[in-house]
Amino acid sequence: MKQTNGQEIIQLFESWSPKKIAAMDGDPIGLAIGTLNKSVSKVLVTLDVNEDVVDEAIENGCELIIAHHPPIFSKLANVRTDLPKGKLIEKCIKNDIAVYSAHTNLDVAEGGVNDLLAEAVQLKNCEVLVPTFSEKMYKLAVFVPEDHADELRQALAGAGAGQIGDYDSCSYTISGQGRFRALNGSQPYTGEIGKLHTEAEVKIEVVVAETNKNKVLRAMLNHHPYEEPAYDLYALETPAKEMGIGRIGTVDTMTLKEFAEHVKKSLNVPKVRVVGDLNSKVSKIAVLGGDGNKYIYAAKRAGADVFVTGDMYFHVAQDAESIGLHIVDPGHHVESVMKVGVALKMATLCKENKVECAFIASKLSTEPFQFI
Repeated sequence: MKQTNGQEIIQLFESWSPKKIAAMDGDPIGLAIGTLNKSVSKVLVTLDVNEDVVDEAIENGCELIIAHHPPIFSKLANVRTDLPKGKLIEKCIKNDIAVYSAHTNLDVAEGGVNDLLAEAVQLKNCEVLVPTFSEKMYKLAVFVPEDHADELRQALAGAGAGQIGDYDSCSYTISGQGRFRALNGSQPYTGEIGKLHTEAEVKIEVVVAETNKNKVLRAMLNHHPYEEPAYDLYALETPAKEMGIGRIGTVDTMTLKEFAEHVKKSLNVPKVRVVGDLNSKVSKIAVLGGDGNKYIYAAKRAGADVFVTGDMYFHVAQDAESIGLHIVDPGHHVESVMKVGVALKMATLCKENKVECAFIASKLSTEPFQFI
């Protein structure tokens, strides 16, 4: 298989889950170990990075690991190879395996951890639970000859322009006349140097999210026939696209006990901890991967009957009970749904961008708890 530079792989990843959308200040995301300036043909996707996971990467010939949980969460005073953390770093470096982590940015990203959890428990009509990032939106207006309008519209849509809610390829077109005179040194697509020329043109307008802005502009310039395209790009004051932590949606009405059993089966866990009357009827569900202790009031304000999250503290569980919020705690490790989800998403992105790289979802469980 033709090898691809690691930087290219991560650029694709960050086009979907950019660092700037991280929900936690100082979140240690990005490259943690090694270098991306090398050829990469296989990537292992994992929840956590431990020695067994690194061995799995070695056995599969992977040059890069993409993890959800950062392998180095706090700054290290030293790297001692006689201690577990230093030994892990040493093994990665000796085997030329880079480690990249995407933590709360992957929680927030559309199609990331929280959407994967919501999908797993079959929530319908999902919305963001707690907005944490508002993406700026722009309007691109570009003037192009009529005979190139279709090609340009397709290129803009392919770069991500014109996405509005559950619709894509949205654009507006107005016909008119463009007038210009090509000067000495120019190479006009149409018209003659020194003569005033009138051309039948259309004005194409599309909305552009800030994340896709540079990509859309490159697509516009690459597919426009003029050497000096005329275009306007300006920020919009209309409501920006909101992203955030957690999701809230609905299920068919059932008892809390029935829903807890549904969560166990859907997330493939042997046990769940439950707070609330097991006979209560529930239908509106909030989910949040990882530790959701500080979000119980947000879930209640959003109207959730049940909050599905991990690592629930004793006193926080009591607080949830006191405000009438049911809890189903399947543990932190359910975030492992990201392994297959990220591998599939990255395989799709690579195919769309003609990048050759294989993505392998780790088969190892990094759950430290046993249930007896």
